[in-house]
Amino acid sequence: MPPTPEPFSIVEAPGKRWFLGHVLEFKRNPLETMTSWRERCGDFVRFSLGPKELYLLSHPALAEEVLVKQADIFQKVYDPNRPTGLALVLGNGLLTSGGELWRRQRKLIQPMFQRARVARLSAQMVEAGEQMLARWAERRPGEPCDVAAEMMQLALEVVTRTMFSTSVLKDVASLGPALLVLIRYAFRAFHNPFRLPLWVPTAENREFLRAKRLVDRMIYGLIEERQQSGVKPDDLLDLLLSAVDAETGTGMSREQQRDELLTIAAAGHETTANALTWTWYLLATHPAAATKLREELSNVLGGRAPTIDDLPRLPFTRSVFEEALRLYPPAPAVQRRTIKDTTVGGRLLPAGSLVVISLWNIHRHPGFWEQPERFDPDRFAADRTANDHHLAFLPFGAGPRTCIGNHFAMVEGVLLLALIAQRYDLTLVPGQKVEIELAVTLRPRHGLPMILKPRG
Repeated sequence: MPPTPEPFSIVEAPGKRWFLGHVLEFKRNPLETMTSWRERCGDFVRFSLGPKELYLLSHPALAEEVLVKQADIFQKVYDPNRPTGLALVLGNGLLTSGGELWRRQRKLIQPMFQRARVARLSAQMVEAGEQMLARWAERRPGEPCDVAAEMMQLALEVVTRTMFSTSVLKDVASLGPALLVLIRYAFRAFHNPFRLPLWVPTAENREFLRAKRLVDRMIYGLIEERQQSGVKPDDLLDLLLSAVDAETGTGMSREQQRDELLTIAAAGHETTANALTWTWYLLATHPAAATKLREELSNVLGGRAPTIDDLPRLPFTRSVFEEALRLYPPAPAVQRRTIKDTTVGGRLLPAGSLVVISLWNIHRHPGFWEQPERFDPDRFAADRTANDHHLAFLPFGAGPRTCIGNHFAMVEGVLLLALIAQRYDLTLVPGQKVEIELAVTLRPRHGLPMILKPRG
């Protein structure tokens, strides 16, 4: 690989329109647009969304500067007085907040995701998977099944069981679609500088507010139910309700409790569900990898359900999941704003500059991945070096704001992949065209209809 160029050159994205900038290209197909700009302009591209100027970073060295080396200078884009993007949905939760509030909340919530606790919760992950497989066993043979919707339901059940000690299966028919409405709206809001404020009664705004009321009722209902029950099951909900600020002696506000619970529920299930969905798609379109996966599962598990102790003996299973995360990172871009003048890649960025780190481009960068578009789980084999930069693969971000649930997600993803793959072959419905939709996370635009074939 050629040495990293220093300094990087900042190139203006082509096709800028007066007033609109590059809004139309980004709205039409953001992933294709980001890929095209990297191929035509390089790893450091300046573009505009209306009056807002941004920088697209597509090199792991640039990602390291922003997320690791200058994490205190590049901060989350959040204004509590004028929330936009995910803040419209998640409020001031761990994913969107910054400064001292974020540090306090991160320190408070971190123990819930320690490795020893995740190990204890892993059995509940498998139990939720077994419950889904029991439903699958009652389906008519050959009946198409939307695996994307199934993975969403399964991941939502896992996160609420483990974090809130409750099941949401009875509410999932309305909760899942409501969360999708909120996330899609949040994505469009961030990238559309000309959107009308929420108080304007457009059809889109009304749909968003209805979905938000439904989700808020569920979250606040969980809080009320727990407080009235007096039960303390040592979960995230109990932790948030009993937390007291060491300096002020006050507890967390009801709104802050809501924001943190919704952040864990929404972000925790959305990312893992999409990662599993794309894993099934890739296995269905690469039968040799699927055969190798089944052989490993048969040799190690012999038909029984996996446990966390089996994970070290399932290296190819983990590699399959990691390669799916590389090709389809659940959150394919990370955004930050610099709070003061600084340099990145040897170039000056003034205070207030917005940067978009494209994980999609970094994970498919030909300077770091051989045949980057090819699905090859063996890239992640223990005896093989996958890349030449430790941030060429960063599905959970990097630096102090690395996803708090990264270990939880990996354990959950590999366990559920192992559980399901040894029980079922999942094949695509003939003629099905799978399109990518970017709405904060990557998902199949029209779901993923598949045929579930029980294994003998």
